[in-house]
Amino acid sequence: MAVDPLIELRDVNKHFGELHVLRDINLTVGRGEVVVVIGPSGSGKSTLCRAINRLETIESGQIVLDGQPLPEEGKPLARLRADVGMVFQSFNLFAHKTVLQNVSLGQVKARGRRKEDADKRSRELLDRVGVADQADKYPAQLSGGQQQRVAIARALAMEPKAMLFDEPTSALDPEMINEVLEVMRQLARDGMTMIVVTHEMGFARSAANRVVFMADGRIVEDRTPDEFFTNPSSDRAKDFLSKILKH
Repeated sequence: MAVDPLIELRDVNKHFGELHVLRDINLTVGRGEVVVVIGPSGSGKSTLCRAINRLETIESGQIVLDGQPLPEEGKPLARLRADVGMVFQSFNLFAHKTVLQNVSLGQVKARGRRKEDADKRSRELLDRVGVADQADKYPAQLSGGQQQRVAIARALAMEPKAMLFDEPTSALDPEMINEVLEVMRQLARDGMTMIVVTHEMGFARSAANRVVFMADGRIVEDRTPDEFFTNPSSDRAKDFLSKILKH
């Protein structure tokens, strides 16, 4: 068990119509832990990620963030979303705003910072993710890898307690994937609590404290990367790994 739990899911269930996408999910993520969620398509990984930010509602069970149950809606929910950064497959940047404006906006709106302070913080974060020189450009002028790094900077600008990544590299060209994963590895080294849904097994091996393997809406395995990759205990995981790890 995590010593200092930051995110807890207890007996969480969710259906889409007939499809039972999350089945009795129990998961605890400790402060500063990096948990990578992997599994075949349709296994519930993205839904799990989105439920933690309440982008998907759950039918039963409980999700607790930093000791507080997830709020239903309104201001408390907005506060929660500011506390849990989310980076999606698509970059979701505002096309008509510059990179700097994209990163500063939430700080001013949700955190109540002065624009000057927000811009200063934004520039520091853009520097941290390696795109400081792109601050005055618009998203369309950036590569996919640069846009995703801006999206990460934007989430970090809210000073979240945790970051959720939902397949952050799956829309990127292969040569851009690593520049995004490198930023994420650095965040992990800096102690950010992270849940990462990804197909990037190298990242899972190098950056995760735990690998959670999902299939058919259930958590099938929850182990250290070393244990999981060298000696998976379930047939589902063995089958999955044999398909993706081409030796």
